[in-house]
Amino acid sequence: QLQLVESGGGLVQPGGSLRLACAASGFTLDSYSIGWFRQAPGKEREGVSCISSGGTRTYYADSVKGRFTISRDNAKNTVYLQMNSLKPEDTAVYYCAASRFRLCMLSIGIYDYWGQGTQVTVSS
Repeated sequence: QLQLVESGGGLVQPGGSLRLACAASGFTLDSYSIGWFRQAPGKEREGVSCISSGGTRTYYADSVKGRFTISRDNAKNTVYLQMNSLKPEDTAVYYCAASRFRLCMLSIGIYDYWGQGTQVTVSS
């Protein structure tokens, strides 16, 4: 069974940090580009960051540029999203997704597999 599982979400104060992980089972991630998306209540799902299959190309939404870092460890079949300087507006359910397109793109339609999401809440 092909599956992506996110972990690492939680409650954090503004200015704090979290590291999300996206682990794959049933397939290897090294042939896929990986994207992180988020969806806040009442809002559409939006792209946050993505990384190419080889890890050489990354992309960040303007809202997280300079604060978030995406990385991948193909040996562990896992992709990470390091989130620093978190703001209340970062509160959302965060999803990872895998695409057969090896290049990095934040178009929802190109992603083949999705995780179930992990909640991130930034609040004092």
